Amino acid sequence: MLFSSFEFLFRFLPVFLVIYYLTPKKLRNVTLLGGSIVFYTIGEAGYITILLACVLVNYTLTRLMYRKNTDGRGIRQKRLLLLALGYDLGVLFFFKYSGLASGLPLGISFYTFQIMAYVIDVYRGRIPAEQSLLRLGTYLTMFPQLISGPITNYADVRVALGRERTIKARQLEEGMKLLIIGLAAKVVIADRIGTLWNSIRMIGFDSISTKLAWMGAFAYSLQLYFDFAGYSMMARGIGKMLGFELPVNFRYPYISKSVTEFWRRWHITLGRWFREYVYIPLGGNRKGKARTFFNLFVVWSLTALWHGANYNFLIWGGILLCCLLVEKLFLLRLLDKSRVIGHLYVLFVVPLSWVAFAVTDLSELGVYMTRLFPFAGHAAGVINHLDYLKYLNDYAPLFLLGVLFATPLPETCYRLIERKWIGRVILLGIFGLCMYYLAVSANNPFLYFNF
Repeated sequence: MLFSSFEFLFRFLPVFLVIYYLTPKKLRNVTLLGGSIVFYTIGEAGYITILLACVLVNYTLTRLMYRKNTDGRGIRQKRLLLLALGYDLGVLFFFKYSGLASGLPLGISFYTFQIMAYVIDVYRGRIPAEQSLLRLGTYLTMFPQLISGPITNYADVRVALGRERTIKARQLEEGMKLLIIGLAAKVVIADRIGTLWNSIRMIGFDSISTKLAWMGAFAYSLQLYFDFAGYSMMARGIGKMLGFELPVNFRYPYISKSVTEFWRRWHITLGRWFREYVYIPLGGNRKGKARTFFNLFVVWSLTALWHGANYNFLIWGGILLCCLLVEKLFLLRLLDKSRVIGHLYVLFVVPLSWVAFAVTDLSELGVYMTRLFPFAGHAAGVINHLDYLKYLNDYAPLFLLGVLFATPLPETCYRLIERKWIGRVILLGIFGLCMYYLAVSANNPFLYFNF
């Protein structure tokens, strides 16, 4: 069930919220768990048992890990840790990489990483093992962040799960704002500018000009950003309505001056996961440059594989890894000296990497690259060299809108009027525009549902 659908916005969510608010505070976890199971079952009924088994297995193993308050971290705890991680990674590998499964359970990459973080944190003693199966189950299956994150550590929501949550009017209002703005990012910008990328696919990469190829790369970059950031914002908004503070997942990555900074601002919770549970345990940057580069290689190899087993993801990860290594060697010092060059560098490299991310067929990827760089291959002939003019005329307003809202400027301006009547009118107008585009457009799934 899509957040950006009439079914969710006018059926599931209102009905669920009414039941949730009418539920006695002590029983709201029961309502949230039940509603989340219904939400998941509507979309993936065949895989609900995989999700529930993940809860039960990890609950049992972490409870066994520290049966007494006096238990120290020893061989038994390590064996249980390895058993839990082996189960989680085994299930993920079977469905995502083995080729033996007939389909991919919705959200499995996200909820597997969440439960692994919980198990590791319990092993490390950062948090106690959850005594309540209900609370742990509610944490993992919570429908706002179940399908595409943000990847939420148990410590982020442990207090809210363990107390009688009171949702204040201000929380509800803030949640609705985030929900509407995230919805607009998805249906007003991402879905509409994404039709350019779809049109280019239909034309065929070997039949487009270099200018149209670069337009397509920029269009896909904006589509992916507003699609995923929009979902994350909607998830945070719904979380606020339920009494939870879910972590921020994007901080305007396209205003970055380096690829290093870009990846601190993009999919922040995935980056945090790899930093805390892979990069730092490997030694981080504390053991010299050679070890730092090796650690980055491991992290980015795993990041690429997390997205999928196709070779294009390895190419995508390789492009970004090379940029990060070069930046650490010398480039960051040069980029810091200019206010402009760094931004231009990011706006060149990142869309180029997204092409490798988007085009899964390597031969097609090769063709697209020769269109981006017409001097680089045998397919460099000029074909339809004015084809970009039609699309530039059609999509120029969307590109301008995307560029504007990829910066903090609109949010800064809105903060000045959000508590006034005009702020509410603007928000209502945005919601009305979203409803119009939902009514006249196809219902496009969020791109990160594929992972």
